[in-house]
Amino acid sequence: MTLAAPGAATRVAPSPGPSSSGSGARTLSRVGLALPVLVILLALAWALFPALFTGQSPTDTVAPSLQAPSAEHWFGTDATGRDLYARVVYGASQSIVGALVAVLVGLVVGTAMGLAAGAIGGAVDEVLMRVVDVLLAIPALLLSLSVVILLGFGTTSAAIAVGVTSIAVFARLARSRVVSVRVTDFVEAAYGSGGTFFGVLWRHILPNSLTPVIALAALQFGSAILQISTLGFLGYGAPPPTPEWGLLIAEGRNYVATAWWLTVLPGIVVVLVVLATNRLSQALRGGDAS
Repeated sequence: MTLAAPGAATRVAPSPGPSSSGSGARTLSRVGLALPVLVILLALAWALFPALFTGQSPTDTVAPSLQAPSAEHWFGTDATGRDLYARVVYGASQSIVGALVAVLVGLVVGTAMGLAAGAIGGAVDEVLMRVVDVLLAIPALLLSLSVVILLGFGTTSAAIAVGVTSIAVFARLARSRVVSVRVTDFVEAAYGSGGTFFGVLWRHILPNSLTPVIALAALQFGSAILQISTLGFLGYGAPPPTPEWGLLIAEGRNYVATAWWLTVLPGIVVVLVVLATNRLSQALRGGDAS
């Protein structure tokens, strides 16, 4: 055993550099975010350009009924011999566009209500928040069914109905953000510099209140797909033979034992799209910002 001479400098083991585990975690996180984005982009492409993904008609009989998935018919055929994959692809336009309309209704109306309640306060805040409380007190499915019955059946009516159920959620979040932002120093400074109420509201309060609202919109997009599919499953959405994801699942429920693909494959598509939107919402809330 060799002893170091007195006064000799002791060699210190070099400290390890930045751990590769952090960069590896970030890489996995980016990959984990890329997959949901690809799923959402694919669903949007189905909705906008369905003919690019299938040459089959979604409403015409093209093969014997209840054929299992094969190379020719990826999702098999339904009870009338229609290509199920084509119906799922073309059905994206009903479900995705309907969900976008629903989120737009909730986002615009709810954010406007929350902005007015938080910025004006007083009696306006009390009245609008009591309206929000009433909307929250009614179960979402019951409220959407009531609106659909008033407007009539169809995808547009279902989308508006689902949008109405999300107004209260957007309004509450927008109000809470506006109330917290309007008392910050930079807003007070904007007023002190001669800014008008609407000018400060538009330039400072609204932009600094929208980030969580946009994240909620991404989350509500997945929820809207589920609700529109539910209304379609119950028969309140697009009428047959129009392909719509909830309607496709409803049409196959009588054949679960003999033709599982009629319900399982459209259901998997719905689940994947909803999970992808939820993952994107988490990213927008800042979970993967680093």
